[in-house]
Amino acid sequence: MFKTKTKLIKDNKVYSRPAVGLVILLFGFILLLASMGLAISVGAAQINFPTVWNSVLNYDPSREADRIIVSLRLPRELGAAIVGAAFAVSGAIMQGMTRNPLADPGLLGLNAGASLALACVFAFNTGANYFTVMMISFIGAGIGAGMVFGLGSMSRGGLSPIRITLAGAAVSALLSSLGEGIALYFKLSQDLAFWTAGGVSGTNWEQLKLIVPVVIVGILIAVMFSRQLTILSFGEEVARGLGQRTLLTKIVLMTVVLILAGAAVSLVGAIAFVGLMVPHIVRFLVGTDYRWIIPCSAMFGSVLMVLADTFARTVNAPYETPVGAVVAMIGVPFFLYLARKGGRKLS
Repeated sequence: MFKTKTKLIKDNKVYSRPAVGLVILLFGFILLLASMGLAISVGAAQINFPTVWNSVLNYDPSREADRIIVSLRLPRELGAAIVGAAFAVSGAIMQGMTRNPLADPGLLGLNAGASLALACVFAFNTGANYFTVMMISFIGAGIGAGMVFGLGSMSRGGLSPIRITLAGAAVSALLSSLGEGIALYFKLSQDLAFWTAGGVSGTNWEQLKLIVPVVIVGILIAVMFSRQLTILSFGEEVARGLGQRTLLTKIVLMTVVLILAGAAVSLVGAIAFVGLMVPHIVRFLVGTDYRWIIPCSAMFGSVLMVLADTFARTVNAPYETPVGAVVAMIGVPFFLYLARKGGRKLS
């Protein structure tokens, strides 16, 4: 039995670079701190870094700079970091579960489902608090994912990367159209513009108190199941041969994806491509072991979103460019590159 397991692992070419992973995590953490310091410093009101540091450590509401930093910019950038981690980890999990290198919450119906659910909330319950909005986003993401996987598995060949991608495109278009139709009918276009375009403007501490624990717990569960995800990424037959309880693993990981994607969309809107790009780049650096892919994806997803938000705020100041558009400028060429390779992994 031991020889059989060893052969299965070798045949699927598992490789890991733990030393590189540790360096990347350390480098990513330093880069995240530096990018957040830069993001908080720049804007309509330029504030030097010593003032930023002093405001965080010695907050004084009577000082205008302190109010700008602590009340506006710091929660905004923390929100960008936490949703970047959520999108990246959910994308990594989906790519491992489905063995589809084009998998991403924004491309497989989750974001569109959450956005449609948000449109329904604004239409029928205008006084809903943020907790309700977040819970409805979870439900919407689950409906979107269920439709995609249900539609993709209807053919005789079952689920395949190309079927899931096509089903995701069709379901995303349908749910997005329904959301826009509800917005037009109930005259909610301006209210939903923020979530449609994607952005962290307006993020506050009350929202962070709800979303941060949810995302952290989701990422920790993903890390706990990262070994099972690595084996599952070889294929279900291989995972069963190695003694894995594949159904339980899939249920837990899919629940984590719904939680992470739903929480992220409830805060910043439907931003695609973060969960597509980051796992591929991380996999290229650290190998195919998800014990390293997941934490490194969380770190670099945070960095990507913080830098994207900084660029969105400064490229046409004092006006803001939607963060979703900034990420898409990088994500669309990356998606086309992967599609041109035939959906093969970047490794």
